[in-house]
Amino acid sequence: MKNLTFDVAIVGGGVVGISIALSIKQIDPSLRVAVFEKENDFGVHASGRNSGVLHAGFYYSPDSLKAKFCVDGNMQLRKFAFDNGVNLKETGKVVVAKNALESKRLDTLYQRGLLNGVNVKLLDASELKHFEPLARTFEKFLWSPNTAVSDPRAIMKMMVKKCNQLGIELFSGEQVNVTEKLKLFVGDQEIGYRHFVNCAGVNSPGIARKFGLANEYALVPFVGLYNYVPSARIPLRTLVYPVPHEVNPFLGVHFTLTTNNEVKIGPTAIPAFGHEQYKVFSKLKLSDVAESFFGLYSITKGDKHSLRQMMVSEIPKIFLKTLVKEAAKLVPSAIEVKEWKTKPPGIRAQLVDKNNGNLVQDFVIESGLDSTHLLNTVSPGWTTALPFSEYIVRKYVLPNL
Repeated sequence: MKNLTFDVAIVGGGVVGISIALSIKQIDPSLRVAVFEKENDFGVHASGRNSGVLHAGFYYSPDSLKAKFCVDGNMQLRKFAFDNGVNLKETGKVVVAKNALESKRLDTLYQRGLLNGVNVKLLDASELKHFEPLARTFEKFLWSPNTAVSDPRAIMKMMVKKCNQLGIELFSGEQVNVTEKLKLFVGDQEIGYRHFVNCAGVNSPGIARKFGLANEYALVPFVGLYNYVPSARIPLRTLVYPVPHEVNPFLGVHFTLTTNNEVKIGPTAIPAFGHEQYKVFSKLKLSDVAESFFGLYSITKGDKHSLRQMMVSEIPKIFLKTLVKEAAKLVPSAIEVKEWKTKPPGIRAQLVDKNNGNLVQDFVIESGLDSTHLLNTVSPGWTTALPFSEYIVRKYVLPNL
């Protein structure tokens, strides 16, 4: 490192951090931009462990940031994959109902999709065989033709390549210590900046608190487990999802396809105590455990979510038999498959509002004159990354340089 003062210093080398760096340079090439990532590579956590689904945008409240950027994000990420030779499958998706109550909630999803500008259709159950013969539904189903899948790691690799081409300075493999305003440290090296952007995922709330922000939130990591088989064992044409829970921000056990011809079932949504607790016996930080515990305790004090109901629903899915049984409610033939293998787990860094115990449903932005902090950039964070990042740059970063 030579000149260690940057116009913009970004901590967190996931898809959002890298996309923000790209957006800054594309808008103003004269700015000196650096991205700092504690891991040896970029996008190794949520950005590289997500399902690879390009969401269409019908799940999200029309007044949310998720809805604002999902449709454009889908198109922009699709174009990025095409322009850079990254494999993308035009799979589409069906959302199916298991009973009359879920069938009624499909109407809500459909109307929300229309309000969000999504290409979505609500069709009679008799037509499902033309879209996905292996799936089952009650009365009707939702068809989303613009849902697709790609390879998150391949996308990240090409984004990093673009960063190098644009002269963005990338640093990895060493923990960044944010200790005071306008300074951060990498080892013993002091780094100066004009504006700081916090995209550190599970670590974002802790960093934001050093700037006096995000004190009303706690973070609870939820571990997502997937299992998979070769697609020849369950030859699905399209993704198959259940109707999501009406309150909790999880989509339920579903079927996704991959670009390398696999069919996956999952994920779970199991509360954990470590911010990066991919294994049961991972080494835990006391501060992470305390925050997760406080977040879970806050949920019990709220009246919107039932922690007990979540635990009863999700913990049994640790066992493959239960997970497959749940998946078979959507695609009955899944119950006959025995050779499931386990995918590396991912972690959803879910914010909890400590004041009311609610799981936060939207992206959260906390900012000051010299810093911008992105919290709760969970699904569809990967899909929305490109337009959302440009929005952050134009609204929060450039006006404060």
